[in-house]
Amino acid sequence: MKSLEQQLSDIKVVPVIAIKDADKAAKLAEVLIENGLPCAEVTFRTEQAAQAIKNMRNAYPEMLIGAGTVLTTEQVDQAIDAGVDFVVSPGFNPTTVRYCQQRGVAIVPGVNNPSLVEQAMEMGLKTLKFFPAEPSGGVSMLKALTAVYPVKFMPTGGVSPSNVNDYLSIPAVLACGGTWMVPNNLIENEQWDELAALVKEVASIIE
Repeated sequence: MKSLEQQLSDIKVVPVIAIKDADKAAKLAEVLIENGLPCAEVTFRTEQAAQAIKNMRNAYPEMLIGAGTVLTTEQVDQAIDAGVDFVVSPGFNPTTVRYCQQRGVAIVPGVNNPSLVEQAMEMGLKTLKFFPAEPSGGVSMLKALTAVYPVKFMPTGGVSPSNVNDYLSIPAVLACGGTWMVPNNLIENEQWDELAALVKEVASIIE
């Protein structure tokens, strides 16, 4: 069984999804898998998140699924019950981190400065989310952090087709999170062919 770090490194781009209708989740998962991105970070920004994760997990047990924008221990419980492989939070909350560790689920918390990286390392974390990536200094800031700290990063926030390979060229970057290949309007309107084309395009530009 590959570690989470190995799986993220293999995939390179993690689609970040805010899904409003859980009934569309399984079809969305199918589109992602068939077009080269067998992974999803389903954010808890919608009430349907937990059910969407459950539907994806039931349909595709082999898919790598994360829960994003996890802010509370209650959401951690919901994510685990739904069958996630890992949890992602926008910031570094020691309470959430500790709870995930107690529950035995991997967490990738958000950091964007040296102090937060050191606090995360203090709790034994080796994989962190760099968020919001572009507003926090982008590639140059991340290079400065990776020169000092022996941790891996998943930059998210402002990552796009024009800069994704700049981030991925940094050795300490496992994968990038992005929303551009899974726009909400295409999911809501069930425009699966258009989504498939966007996902395929991402898979083709990754170096």
